[in-house]
Amino acid sequence: MSGPVPVVRTLQPLREMVARWHREGSAVGLVPTMGALHRGHLELVREARKRAARVVVSIFVNPTQFAPNEDFDRYPRDEAGDLAKLASVGCDAVWSPERSVMYPDGFATRIVPAGAAEGLESDFRPHFFGGVATVCCKLFTQVGPDVAVFGEKDFQQLAVVKQMVRDLNLPLEIVGAETVREADGLAMSSRNAYLSPGERAIAPAMHRVITEVADKVRGGADIAATERAASAALTEAGFGKIDYVAVRDAISLQVPAPTSRASLRVLAAAWLGKTRLIDNVPV
Repeated sequence: MSGPVPVVRTLQPLREMVARWHREGSAVGLVPTMGALHRGHLELVREARKRAARVVVSIFVNPTQFAPNEDFDRYPRDEAGDLAKLASVGCDAVWSPERSVMYPDGFATRIVPAGAAEGLESDFRPHFFGGVATVCCKLFTQVGPDVAVFGEKDFQQLAVVKQMVRDLNLPLEIVGAETVREADGLAMSSRNAYLSPGERAIAPAMHRVITEVADKVRGGADIAATERAASAALTEAGFGKIDYVAVRDAISLQVPAPTSRASLRVLAAAWLGKTRLIDNVPV
């Protein structure tokens, strides 16, 4: 696809556009984003394109998933750059509503997820998944997609969204796409732009450490001891506060029983300077 990607900012033309596509027999895919797009986001668009004839990318920096002390105001924004990148991968439209469209005066209804939303990120960002679940539910009902694609880098978020769609019987499929990484293993993230050169040199240690955790657990190592050793290894590598290194059930995100045969996931979150990085790998 060549030429500029149309940007839709109000609900009626969005719904009219998607309704026309559905009347034409086209499946519609959605890639929800907060903008500041990188190659990982473009891979999500490509994955959506494999599954749907039409692809909408939403760009909305969602205020309800940021705490007052977090980086909402400084979160990177580059709409012109985002649109140029999306034109190169066959995006059909961008849904980019103003805050007043998403959260008009009097807005008072929110989703409160439990289950997969409990623990890990919620221990440090208790507001986060309520904001994510609410905005994703709104995006799904606004766009009406047949499929929505999320990156596995935010693995707990993916699990929470899948759970919400199951629990609320929402009529779409949620697809997780493999994390896209830099050549040195660092998971691509819009927040990587915050890293100083020295911090950027340290950052790939997170992927290396959690990969070692996965290898050890796969080989039968004690999970709790391996988690503790991994936290120490991140500190030694130069990370500051280690929020967690945890091995969890890949579906429920609960702590696995010692004899569990369920698929497992290693998840980690830690700080480099003022930047919080997260990553995960399968066991």
